[in-house]
Amino acid sequence: MIKLIYLLWPRQTMAPVVRRTTLLERCAPRLLESGARYLLMNIDDDFVTAPSPTPTTKRNNPFVAEVSVWVDDMNTRGALESILGDAGFDVAGYRVREHVYTDYGGNPHGERRDWPDGERSPYVISVTPLERPRRIPKDKWMKHWFHRQGPMSEKMQPRARYVRNVVDEVLTEGAVPYAGIVEESWPSAAHMTDPYVFYGARNRLELIKNMAIMAQSVAAFLPIWKIVSVTTSEYYVRSRHG
Repeated sequence: MIKLIYLLWPRQTMAPVVRRTTLLERCAPRLLESGARYLLMNIDDDFVTAPSPTPTTKRNNPFVAEVSVWVDDMNTRGALESILGDAGFDVAGYRVREHVYTDYGGNPHGERRDWPDGERSPYVISVTPLERPRRIPKDKWMKHWFHRQGPMSEKMQPRARYVRNVVDEVLTEGAVPYAGIVEESWPSAAHMTDPYVFYGARNRLELIKNMAIMAQSVAAFLPIWKIVSVTTSEYYVRSRHG
């Protein structure tokens, strides 16, 4: 099974509700008919109320959706990309290896998934592509992400689900050569907007300490000024356990 991730940008202004209906009602059925075995859509739609956990601006050119497709055959990707492109999106595609650090029900911050395929998740999702600075060798970069940043942030922050996608191949021309794409699930918007909750701090001193730990770790392997993180709704259109 091969996992492909597509980040999407609308070519013209597209209201959040239109993004949702276009992707779920128009694109999803066609993707499933064209070779998608499983399909997950994270969409910055009209149900999103929480801002990005990082200072993302129009200058950062934030995407509006992340579409994850599991396929048996890479030869299907042309049809999948055409469906998304024909719906009015510019597409950046990546072949990835998925590493689920924590799934729903794997820690005290979330319950095991019990909602059906097609229904919006009760959690709030942030999607963050990761760019590896050229000055950092890939093995060193991966070691920091997997053995420092991941465990530290898992211990500190109230995430219900944490998925690390390692990019093995950039599929589409002109796509930013990201090294990874992170998906984080939060129990509510307050878990992202209240700094004490977001950083797992019980008081101001602990907040300052935890913010410093996080900033130091992130700056050690990512170009902070280029980070783009988008808050989305999560839709398991078709899953292994739907």
